[in-house]
Amino acid sequence: MIDFTPEQAAPRISNMLAAHESRTLEFKRMGDNKVVRKLLEAICAFANTEGGVLALGVADEKQGKGAARLFGIQENPEALDELTRKVRTQYHPPIETIRFVRLPCTLRDGSFGAVVLVQIPLSDKVHSIVDDGTWTRLTAGNREMTAAEIAELSYRRGVRSAESEPVPVDWALLDTPVWAEFAKERGFGRVRPLPEQMAQLGLAEKVAGEWVPRRAAALLFAEEPGGLLAAQGTRAEIRLMVYQGKAAEAGAKPNMKKPPRTLRGPLIRLIDDTVRVVLDELSAGVELASSGFKAQHRYPERVVKEAIVNAVIHRDYRLNRDILIRIFDDRLEVDSPGVFPGAITPANIAKAGSKARNPFIAKTRRDFPLPPNFDLNEGVPMMFAEMSAAHLYPPQYRQNMETATESVTVTLLNLERPTVWDEVSDWIDRNGALANADLCRIAGVDTLKASKMLKAWVEQGILVQPPALAKRYTSYVKPAQPPAQGVLLSEAQDN
Repeated sequence: MIDFTPEQAAPRISNMLAAHESRTLEFKRMGDNKVVRKLLEAICAFANTEGGVLALGVADEKQGKGAARLFGIQENPEALDELTRKVRTQYHPPIETIRFVRLPCTLRDGSFGAVVLVQIPLSDKVHSIVDDGTWTRLTAGNREMTAAEIAELSYRRGVRSAESEPVPVDWALLDTPVWAEFAKERGFGRVRPLPEQMAQLGLAEKVAGEWVPRRAAALLFAEEPGGLLAAQGTRAEIRLMVYQGKAAEAGAKPNMKKPPRTLRGPLIRLIDDTVRVVLDELSAGVELASSGFKAQHRYPERVVKEAIVNAVIHRDYRLNRDILIRIFDDRLEVDSPGVFPGAITPANIAKAGSKARNPFIAKTRRDFPLPPNFDLNEGVPMMFAEMSAAHLYPPQYRQNMETATESVTVTLLNLERPTVWDEVSDWIDRNGALANADLCRIAGVDTLKASKMLKAWVEQGILVQPPALAKRYTSYVKPAQPPAQGVLLSEAQDN
């Protein structure tokens, strides 16, 4: 239990009372005899959704306003003791790093007491309560999940992966030159049959007494994995589109410089071929019609390669969609099917790196004669460092949740980062949303200049204006940051 002093707790209490129940915040009085069960379900739901905070000893907004909602944990102290015991034993698998934060305060009846914030992190697993099911978080409530929903969440979190599923592929179609190169590097001979060698690598499993290749084996070694796995709904190609201008224009004549190109093949060669083709396109530069000269794309080669490697290695191979690479005059976009696995988010990926959604593919690629990267979880932090060294904006990650097929897009901006951006970025990280007046103080500019800078950053996708903040005043956050309520929820986390 983390304890704050009354002075430290006061502003946190005020912020908490000003917030509303949501997918990441719930208020609970402790007087109900069945409250512990409900709290266990809420904690499970938060861990299985986006993480969140339970405010214990606080009535919801329907039961009062301001300090009148502060009943305190003193209403039922035994329930808190029972909860702290059960969070360690009632979840499978255990939910790690749950934190209890005690905030002393004056309660609604004028007595001195405390409320407790239970902070639940976004998990990289799928959690169930012993004898009480698996729960998910709604807008302002919790619901038990169906078996199909649990399976879907397991795939999304990377607990299960399509790469490990057996596929009806003839073994002869996997005995390819790519397999021969790999087997030579590993020192495999011809003494053991191919299925047994694949099984040794975890790339085959027995079905009805016969070895059957897993999807990862076909992706890694088949000459045309996309065509071979099409019947199972697996797409494994990359589509490259090069545009004239800064946006894709729909219509009878799209603004493409050339027809889209499809790249295919076993994953190791697909990566190499795609990197080579993309770098060739980037080296051709961008002809700016208005000025008559060519501007060069300035992304570091290592960054471009890492973005492509991650898209191929970590995509969700359940989804019937290609990886999309789009080259515009001012940016490069790599769009990979599937959401971030585990607890990776746009906000933490720079420090957390990447999580292997497809561990068989990630592990096997290390043993090729020339692996595409070192696989030391250094790739994403390297991308941020290299872009910074080149005086370019950091990679921009976003999850596309509202599209028919969910995906993760990384955008590399071909724009020099002004010095003031570093100060702005750091200010937002430490203080939250940025207003025009804040930028005026940071950059030493007037309101009009600050407005133009903010508008440009919004157009470039570097800043966004959350709707929750827009209703009150004009302010901005980085796209990777949570909405306004995230500032409240992070206060306990940061101490």
